[in-house]
Amino acid sequence: MFIDEIIRKGLEEDIGSGDITTRYLDLEPQNNIAYIIPKEEGVLAGVDVARLVFRMVDPELKIVLYNKDGDKIMPNEEIMRLEGRPSSILQGERTALNFLQRLSGIATKTAKFVSLLEGTNVKLLDTRKTTPLLRSLEKYAVRVGGGYNHRFGLFDMVLIKENHIRACGSITEAVNRIRKHNTSYKIEVEVTNLKEVDEAAKAKVDRVMLDNMTPTQIRKAVKKYKDILEFEVSGGITEENIRSFAETGVQFISSGALTHSYKSLDISLLFKE
Repeated sequence: MFIDEIIRKGLEEDIGSGDITTRYLDLEPQNNIAYIIPKEEGVLAGVDVARLVFRMVDPELKIVLYNKDGDKIMPNEEIMRLEGRPSSILQGERTALNFLQRLSGIATKTAKFVSLLEGTNVKLLDTRKTTPLLRSLEKYAVRVGGGYNHRFGLFDMVLIKENHIRACGSITEAVNRIRKHNTSYKIEVEVTNLKEVDEAAKAKVDRVMLDNMTPTQIRKAVKKYKDILEFEVSGGITEENIRSFAETGVQFISSGALTHSYKSLDISLLFKE
């Protein structure tokens, strides 16, 4: 879905048949000035989306950006200046902040995880655990925070997971069925123990996703198959344990928490007094 369409639907959801509070206040048409200001430290993401929200509400609004996506922002620092009809600013306020707060929250959480990987060669990946219809924006925020995107959807990577394996009967059978189609895609398989790692290696897959395995188990797998397999760790990744997983020798760590368990950054819009 294009960003313009997402924004349009977001505004339609919020404004509906009209902003009755603003309408009944009979505000004067003269221009007002407002600022968007964070109340806490974080990594900014979505500032251009927020600007597009206000542009869609009123193309005549004058908008100045003081920061760009990826910037570290501090409390009470002005991110954006808006000048124009107060009714227009008020109608775009919540939708713009909803995007800005959530995307900045994702970027901030991602940046924190990435900082904990400093000094390793591990890439931090996101997952498909995203808000329906907002995946492109949320995965963008992960990139802003210094992470990398795993597959975007079911269409761009072969990833054989637990239920695929159960449906086929085994890892070997699932891989063989994929290979019958002579696909050029790399094949990744989710595994949960060392026996399954052995089976995946014998099936000559490209990457194994080590799901909820301990660092000790992971080290054993990496030591045995580091020359023929790529390794991705997934499941239960936290700030407290991510470093211990990174030091096992894997190439990737994926975390759904980046896009489903983040805290929105506290950001406000205030009119100039």
